[in-house]
Amino acid sequence: MAVGESRFPVMPVIEGLRLGTAMAGIKKPDRRDLVVIEVPEGARVAGTFTRNAFCAAPVTVARTHLAACTARSSAPRYLVINTGNANAGTGETGLRDARATCAELARLAGVEEESVLPFSTGVIGEALPMERLLGGLPAALAALDDSAEAWQLAGEGILTTDTRPKGASVTVELGERSVTINGISKGSGMIQPNMATMLAYVATDADIEQPLLESLLRDTVERSFNCITVDGDTSTNDACMLVATGRGARVDDDEQVAVFRNGLQRVMTELAQAIIRDGEGATKFVTLQVNEATSREEALAVAFTVAHSPLVKTALYASDANWGRILAAVGRAPVTEFDVDRVTIDLGNVRLVENGGRAPGYTEEAGSEVMASEEITIRIALGRGAENATVWTSDLSHDYVSINADYRS
Repeated sequence: MAVGESRFPVMPVIEGLRLGTAMAGIKKPDRRDLVVIEVPEGARVAGTFTRNAFCAAPVTVARTHLAACTARSSAPRYLVINTGNANAGTGETGLRDARATCAELARLAGVEEESVLPFSTGVIGEALPMERLLGGLPAALAALDDSAEAWQLAGEGILTTDTRPKGASVTVELGERSVTINGISKGSGMIQPNMATMLAYVATDADIEQPLLESLLRDTVERSFNCITVDGDTSTNDACMLVATGRGARVDDDEQVAVFRNGLQRVMTELAQAIIRDGEGATKFVTLQVNEATSREEALAVAFTVAHSPLVKTALYASDANWGRILAAVGRAPVTEFDVDRVTIDLGNVRLVENGGRAPGYTEEAGSEVMASEEITIRIALGRGAENATVWTSDLSHDYVSINADYRS
């Protein structure tokens, strides 16, 4: 189940970057579950990772290898992603397996072990089936290609409970030259990233210095992946990687940076929203806009309080215009000196709340009509300041419970 239609875009070639997939049988036979991304020499790579204290073994190894490459002014040459098994909560065994994956891919590709970054997604607490995983690496390398089909197959190869691959692409003009930005992501449940997304890989042919690349990644992640939630759970395995191959136009002056940032933000936001549209059991795509806050942090706190309310989310699923649930969630948000008389709440174009209670012109019929839509916007004005924030979330359905109750079966 997913909200709206979605077609995987035709991805332009990013010169020097190739992707390959294989069916390693990590959890299930006859499905793509192993992806290798080849990064050209001279590229630059930035990454953000989960803040979950029980971060997965591949997160620990990827952080260490990325830092080592950056310290010697080089970039990782390969990213390797497996699905079906998160290699999280696996202790020293998990670290050994993540390093062994890097070592074998490095041997096959003729690069240093630290030039390989590992990523995993799937069930927590189980050891990787290393014989099958390592056995699939030659096929993934043999399949390396830079075509649109390779991007789509990679998008399919990183999925777990997702119902469809997620991709986004934009081309932006920088003077007389253009640069391309392509990205894929996966995620459907255990979604409140608090750094990035479940897994996302974005690449551009732009030539960008390392400090600027890292800054651009942080800024755009903060207003995309860090503004989505399905269930309030931050995964052990979240990672978002940004690769700049350096084969295209240089991005350095303020105007070029602004244009590129806008393009990158478009890709990041589209990928993040695609995760919400494909949230486990989702039937609604919900935009929560909080305005007139004293700070962006305050606006986000209110938005996430509403987004995480099971009562609000089940009302959304039922198309029940029970506006009192929204009001109650706003009221318990961690905001000091709250003046409820200054708060307004709108459901689409219908005013629900003003002056501390139900808006005089509100009717149940009007509210129910908005709630019946697949895409819903809730606007909350706090009347406290000039800051704002937007969060995207989904409803809570019977299917969400069923999917997660049966996840390991």
